[in-house]
Amino acid sequence: MSKQELEVIGQDAACCPGLSTAPLDEDQAADLAKVFKALGDPVRLRLMSMIASRGEGGEVCVCELTPAFELSQPTISHHLKLLRQAGLIDCERRGTWVYYWVLPGVLDRLAGFLTTTEPAGAPA
Repeated sequence: MSKQELEVIGQDAACCPGLSTAPLDEDQAADLAKVFKALGDPVRLRLMSMIASRGEGGEVCVCELTPAFELSQPTISHHLKLLRQAGLIDCERRGTWVYYWVLPGVLDRLAGFLTTTEPAGAPA
C-alpha cells in the first residue's frame, strides 16, 4: 500500500462553494472534474456506493467487492485506485486483504457543492 499523501478537495468552504454561491475558478474546477470523472464510470460509481453504504467509519474488504462484478480482480483494483487518487476513499492492507472506506466528509462536501439554496420567497 502506498503511503502517498492525497489532497482531499473541498475541506474548507472557501475551496468549493456551491454552484449557486459563486463561480468556480480554474483550479477548483480542475479538482472537482477529477472527482466527477472518477465517479463518471458505472463500475466506480457502484464501488463507491458499496463502500459508502457501510456508513461513516464503515469499511469493506476487497473480498466483498470483487464478487459483485463480472470483472477480474486487477480491474477492480484499478477502479479502486482511481477512486483513491480522486480523494474519495482510502484503504489499509491487513494480511492478504485490503479494506476500503470513504474519507470523512467527502460525500457531504460533494452534496454541498451540488445543493442550491432556495431564493427567499420561493415556493417550497
